[in-house]
Amino acid sequence: MKKVVVTGAAGFIGSNLVDDLLVRGLDVLGLDNFSSGNVKFLESAKEHPNFNIISCDLLDQSSVEKYLDGSDFVFHFAANADVRFGTKHPSKDLEQNTIATFNVLEAMRKNSIQNIVFASSAVMYGEAQIIPTPEDGPMPIQTSLYGASKLACEAMIEAYCEGFNFKSWIFRFVSILGQRYTHGHVYDFCKQLKEDPSHLYILGDGNQKKSYLHIDDCINAIWIGINNTND
Repeated sequence: MKKVVVTGAAGFIGSNLVDDLLVRGLDVLGLDNFSSGNVKFLESAKEHPNFNIISCDLLDQSSVEKYLDGSDFVFHFAANADVRFGTKHPSKDLEQNTIATFNVLEAMRKNSIQNIVFASSAVMYGEAQIIPTPEDGPMPIQTSLYGASKLACEAMIEAYCEGFNFKSWIFRFVSILGQRYTHGHVYDFCKQLKEDPSHLYILGDGNQKKSYLHIDDCINAIWIGINNTND
C-alpha cells in the first residue's frame, strides 16, 4: 500500500482516516462532493505534502476512473448518511450509495486496483432478531432505504471479489463518536442541554441502551482487520 484514495474524505470518519493514513506515511488522494463533508475537517491534512483533495461526483464514472488511476488501494467511505429522510428522497440512497459504489468498483477494475475497504453500516441489519447480532446471522428484513442500499453495496463488492479477484474489507459501523462528530443522538442531546440545561427531550422511557465506538478505536479496528487478513 503506497498511494491510496479515500472517498468521502471530508466526512467525519473519512477525514479522521485521512489524518491517520498521512501519519503512516502514505500518499493520499481525497475525493468528496462536499454535499455533507466539511472542508474544515481537512485543514491539517491540506498542509501535508502527501495529500491532495479533489471535488468529485462519484456519479461521474469518467472522473472517478481518472482520479483512481495510479492508486493501489481504495477506502470507499462516501455515502448519503441521512438515514431518517430516505423515504422523502427515495433515489438518493440508490444513487449516492449503490450506484456510486458500482462506479468506484468499475474504476478500480479498469485501473487494475484490487483492494477496497468499504464503510458499510449496522443499519443493514434492520430489526435484528438476535442481539448482539453475529455477522453470520439470518438475512435481515430491511427497514430503511439506506440499509438496503448498503446491503446492495456489500453484495456488489463481494461479486467483484469473486469475478475480478478483488480483495475487500467490509466494516458495518455502529454509532461512532469523537472529534468532528456532527450528528446523532449524543450530538442532539448535548445541543439540547446547551440550550436548556434543565430540560432534555428523548424518545421512549429513557431506559434504552446503545453501543458507541470512539473514532480512534474505529480507525484502529480497520487496521486490525487489514493487518490480520490471510492472503
